[in-house]
Amino acid sequence: MRARSIVGIVVLLWLAIGVIAAAQRGYFAGQLASCASVGTVAVTIVAGPLNYLGLNPTLTCDIPQPSP
Repeated sequence: MRARSIVGIVVLLWLAIGVIAAAQRGYFAGQLASCASVGTVAVTIVAGPLNYLGLNPTLTCDIPQPSP
């Protein structure tokens, strides 16, 4: 039971560091939400401390357009 709580705390700290990295990069500054911007924010948060080791995750995505 103690190991689970330690793992939970580590995961929360990891994600908190990712949120801080995303905020420092200005990802929460009133942009229009697109697939790529939301994905980049999510990947940055999941990467956590790796952002400070030189990882700069970005995501590109193309949403298919409806056929005419």
